[in-house]
Amino acid sequence: MRRVWFALGALFLGLAIIGIALPVMPTVPFLLVAAWAFARSSPRLRQKIMDHPTYGPPVRAWQERGAISRPAKIWALGAMTAGVVFTWWLGLPLWIVGGQAAVCTAVGIYVASRPEVRY
Repeated sequence: MRRVWFALGALFLGLAIIGIALPVMPTVPFLLVAAWAFARSSPRLRQKIMDHPTYGPPVRAWQERGAISRPAKIWALGAMTAGVVFTWWLGLPLWIVGGQAAVCTAVGIYVASRPEVRY
């Protein structure tokens, strides 16, 4: 089972690395999953993520307190809003836009309700 956790961690670490280069793809959420998987397979790699000078603090804040920085909250809420508006602009059926809006609203409420952290 350790190999499965390691493979999952490596996959999400790879996605996080891609996210560093692509501005529309988030990095920290993928690192959160990678750290979670590495905790079950490679504590050394998990610690490397936690100790990273740029990406370690948001990962630690989430794991220790469930906290998200204000800029990250604003970015997440803005991206979800833009996604719903874009779907509507494309002319997709209203039931799809409504479903997406409902999910994004629920996630947005959760994100906005998280404690804030400053680095």
